[in-house]
Parts: sequence; C-alpha cells; structure tokens
Amino acid sequence: MAPPDLGRAFLEDVILQFRKYKNLADKAIAQIGDADLFRAPDSESNSIAVILKHISGNMRSRWTDFLTTDGEKSSRDRDAEFELDGSDSKARVMERWEAGWTLLFETLVALSPDDLLRTVTIRGEPHTVLQALDRQLTHYAYHVGQVVYVARHLAGARWKSLSIPKGKSRDFDVARDGKPYDLR
Repeated sequence: MAPPDLGRAFLEDVILQFRKYKNLADKAIAQIGDADLFRAPDSESNSIAVILKHISGNMRSRWTDFLTTDGEKSSRDRDAEFELDGSDSKARVMERWEAGWTLLFETLVALSPDDLLRTVTIRGEPHTVLQALDRQLTHYAYHVGQVVYVARHLAGARWKSLSIPKGKSRDFDVARDGKPYDLR
C-alpha cells in the first residue's frame, strides 16, 4: 500500500470510528428519559448533559480552524462546560452535541493524506494531525463510555444492550473455520 493509500485508509477509518462512538452515545441517550439526561449518579459525578456539554465545547474548540489555529480557543470556557444553567435544556444540549459532531465530520472529510504529518497545536503543544486525531478519538471514547455507563445505570431493567448482551457471548462465538457455531 502506497503512503497516500495508507493515509486515505487511516482517514476513512478514523471517520468510521468517530461515527461509531457518536452512534453508541446516541443509542444510549435514546434509552433514558429527558429528566435522566440531567441526573448525576452522585454529587461528585457528571450527568450525561454535562458530559455532552463538555464534549461539544471541546469539539467546537478543537475542530474550528483545525489546521490553522490552536485547538484550545481563547473563547472556550472549559469550566462552564461542567456546570448546568437555565439555558441547558435537552434541546439546547442536543443541538450543541449535533453541531459539534457536524463540525468534526466536516473537518475530517476535508483532510487529505498529505495533511496527516502537518503540525497543529493544542494548548500550545505541537502535534501532527495524526496525533491530534488519535488524541481526540481517545478523549471522546473515554467520555462516550461514561455516557453509556450512566445511561445504563439510569435505564435499569429497560436497558437494551448496545453490544453483546450479558450471558449471550456464545451466541456470537465463531468457529475456527469462520462459521458461527450451531447453538441448537
């Protein structure tokens, strides 16, 4: 595989992985009620709304003018992302969530393999575009895991598994020849 093909394959995969994490969070959020979006498991934990607000703020900062400005914009108020106020309705939180993802995907599809080794900065620290993409993918995966965990807790017995349901692993086992086991 020639380097441009490798770069294109990486960009296609990173877009796919970001889409998977967004989808995972969206499916978890769909399983809870509107009020649950704002419920924190305890006083030291964040509600799903706060997590979404933080991810959205991070996305707005990181992906706006990604190749040309520092990823930590001076206009960002990171501390405010962890506080809820009267304007934080479900509709507003979800609007910011969708806008953040739209910005991320618009930025990613505009990248070319030649961009991957360019240098961008985040909080003044230089990163290759490749490193910055990996940094953000792991950051969002971390928080999406929190969203799923809190949503599962809040949904309780109503929860529908987003992967292999507990106790059902054998249903998904594959034999060495690549064919599923006959579980009948």
